[in-house]
Amino acid sequence: MPESIVYRSRVRIERIKGPLRRAYLPVDSGPTFFGVHSEIAEHYGVDLDIHEPHAATLDYLVAATAG
Repeated sequence: MPESIVYRSRVRIERIKGPLRRAYLPVDSGPTFFGVHSEIAEHYGVDLDIHEPHAATLDYLVAATAG
């Protein structure tokens, strides 16, 4: 293992309301929004007529590991 840290991710996440989160990620000029959709919303009992659907953090994790 390296003796020094070579990279530290600087990410800030803000909870907006319900499942909606706003994340500030390195390099992106604007925020990224996370939330729930489809089966995930159904599982957690989130009404998508009240909460606009957004990609879930799980979607980003799957995309990152598949890349």
